[in-house]
Amino acid sequence: MSPDRAHYDAAMSRGYARICGVDEAGRGPLAGPVVCAAVILRATSIPEGLNDSKTLSPVRRERMLNILLTSAEIAISVIEPPEIDDLNILWASMTGMSRAVRALGADFALIDGNRLPPDLPCDGEAIIKGDAKSLSIAAASIVAKVTRDRLMVEADDRYPGYGLAKHKGYPTRAHMEALLALGPTPIHRWSFAPVKKARG
Repeated sequence: MSPDRAHYDAAMSRGYARICGVDEAGRGPLAGPVVCAAVILRATSIPEGLNDSKTLSPVRRERMLNILLTSAEIAISVIEPPEIDDLNILWASMTGMSRAVRALGADFALIDGNRLPPDLPCDGEAIIKGDAKSLSIAAASIVAKVTRDRLMVEADDRYPGYGLAKHKGYPTRAHMEALLALGPTPIHRWSFAPVKKARG
């Protein structure tokens, strides 16, 4: 399956003009933010090879992001760990998606997943595995993934010893061992069970 314009075109046929794809990166990690992105593609400049971020190598994702920065409209919302702990990861992701859509000023949102954020500022459609079905959501998946990866590389400089640049905060064996040995940092999600356990 390759993403296409079907959902975008269907929304446009119903009179919507500013149609964005929305996705997030970072629901599963123990550390770092969840990053949500909303992207409006220009019909005349859809990058060749645009696909779900999970199907692209890191080099291709970086290259595709650079293309999107000059050929699409993009808004990004970064939800930091304290807000994740306050809201829980599901509602933090929903909040981030709504903020990104609002910042972009879209009138219709194609959302990756099985539900729409309750405070979405426009009409929308939830699409399960949308990053593999919609070019707009695929673009958002790349923006969110690359942005978050960059933030975790920067965090690795501030908090050495955890391997954040490598595992990006996901609960790998190396991360769990470092967490138990060194304790959690300010960018860990203190409400997540493994982090609670490491706090003692």
